[in-house]
Amino acid sequence: MDWVNVSGKAMERIKKYRFVLLILLAGILLMSLPEEKKEDSEAAVPAAQTQQKDLQASLEEILSQVHGAGKVRVLLTQSAGERTVYQTDEDASSGENTNDIRRQTVIVTDSERVETGLVEQTIPPSYLGAIVLCQGADSAAVRLSIVEAVANATGLTTDKISVLKMK
Repeated sequence: MDWVNVSGKAMERIKKYRFVLLILLAGILLMSLPEEKKEDSEAAVPAAQTQQKDLQASLEEILSQVHGAGKVRVLLTQSAGERTVYQTDEDASSGENTNDIRRQTVIVTDSERVETGLVEQTIPPSYLGAIVLCQGADSAAVRLSIVEAVANATGLTTDKISVLKMK
């Protein structure tokens, strides 16, 4: 084998396919670049937890305004977090069996070409109970006002709400 001959043929092929090789190298370079990811600080914390914390903070702020309540702390326990129900398309097949229904989630694309399901309904979280600590829990009128307010805000029955004296 003559190395001069082989290298000459290789150079001819490189000159002939130089644009293809250039595009191939540019593609490899672009694929090796790191991908930028959008990170939201709130995305790390589940949305259900932030909603529960927001409701607890809102209740604490509102209940502290009740006449005679004083300082208030609230703890809510959830049996199930917020659920999202997505819109679906149903397509009944023309077969003999009427149980052959194909369901498919409706997908929408936003301006940034991100595909998400079309939200039909958002079901709010359901609560198991609430504990309210307040400085004015000695008064029956204050306890009754707090129990009614928490029941209206959360949908809990009054037997699932405890109002206790804060030390």
